[in-house]
Amino acid sequence: MGSKVGKNDAEWRAQLDDETYRITRQKGTERAFTGKYHDCKDEGTYRCICCGAPLFESTTKFDSGTGWPSFFAPLQDEAVGSESDHSHGMRRTEVHCNNCGAHLGHVFEDGPTPTGLRYCINSASLDLEKKED
Repeated sequence: MGSKVGKNDAEWRAQLDDETYRITRQKGTERAFTGKYHDCKDEGTYRCICCGAPLFESTTKFDSGTGWPSFFAPLQDEAVGSESDHSHGMRRTEVHCNNCGAHLGHVFEDGPTPTGLRYCINSASLDLEKKED
């Protein structure tokens, strides 16, 4: 996976708290129903916590019942990249920020229309830029 943001590991560690670093740079995950955005209804743009790139719009967010924020599409196809993930004895598709390579979560083919996709994303990977009234 390529990265447009040229930070080394030490720079990421200095920028991010331990939990955010573990999730975004070491492909970790947060426990279900613990993330700040899993039940968030605020309108706005969800940006990458590492680099600020716009990733998802609140209009594509839905309640999947999984305990993680779920979206049926990224803001732009180019915003999010994917790769095969065979960890933990499962076959999944990992998704990452195409701008900085931050691990976001996984995408599954059991989402709602119009895409049929469910981007299951860690809250710790996101920063919500709330829509102004």
